[in-house]
Amino acid sequence: MVLPGGSDALPVDLAIAPDDLRQLAEHDAAARTFSGGAGPLAALDTGGDARRGTVLMVAGYTGSKEDFAPLLKPLAEAGYRVVAIDQRGQFESPGPEDPAQYTVEILGGDVVAVGRVLREESGEPLHLVGHSFGGLVTRAAVLAEPELFTSFTLLGSGPSHLTGRRADLLDHLAPLLDAGGVPLVHETLEQVAMTDPKAQAVPAPTREFYSRRFLRNSAAGLRGMADAMLAEPDRVAELKATGVPVLVAHGEADDAWLPHVQADMAARLGARHEVIDNSIHSPAVENPPRTLEVLCDFWANVVPA
Repeated sequence: MVLPGGSDALPVDLAIAPDDLRQLAEHDAAARTFSGGAGPLAALDTGGDARRGTVLMVAGYTGSKEDFAPLLKPLAEAGYRVVAIDQRGQFESPGPEDPAQYTVEILGGDVVAVGRVLREESGEPLHLVGHSFGGLVTRAAVLAEPELFTSFTLLGSGPSHLTGRRADLLDHLAPLLDAGGVPLVHETLEQVAMTDPKAQAVPAPTREFYSRRFLRNSAAGLRGMADAMLAEPDRVAELKATGVPVLVAHGEADDAWLPHVQADMAARLGARHEVIDNSIHSPAVENPPRTLEVLCDFWANVVPA
């Protein structure tokens, strides 16, 4: 979830360089669309022969496919075809103007639809990665059709609904949307973010991208996804029962679902658990080299060469 958290108080020195453009990292992925349940879903697709498999990546609340940009080229070079998508109502994927069409189950259905296409195009294996709220959505996809996915990675996600400071921010969302729509929400979050020294250090081109992306969010999507994230039940036992191999990975100072919460989830799942140092809530952009290492090692153990 790309919302300000309180990370300014955390003793973490991010591995990413101050001049790194993060979500604007160079890659060779091509833009394409997939058919979702409510319209086209925008994606980045590295293509290739997928000799080691295909990876489907799903971003979190107010995020987008670009949240995985630093991983796309390295994963393609490692032999994976990678597809990252905008969920409906995010950035370049249009969405319906009904908040009820953004439940975890409905969004998970979009992921299943894309997964089916990828299996038809590239066969097995198909590895699924969900970041933050995207983890809740992709979990619903695995529960709906577990045989579709070879492995599942929860990246900075949790066992159930969001709590803490980020959840408190979501409680204020509806009144802001009522008063001034998406632009007022954006303006308010910008004011909060600029009190964080780490946010102030983000390069200007990246900040411009963040603003452009946020303003393209669907108001209904912001409402519906927030409601879904604040109401999601604990489905850890259901996920474990699928038998799909799971990796739980998170930043050492995650300020959404806290590290001890994710560690407990991993233990309950009997899942592999990896803490990504020098990262907070978005390891793919905060420490791409270590995130890449963790993912590739997990997949190699799931599908030995």
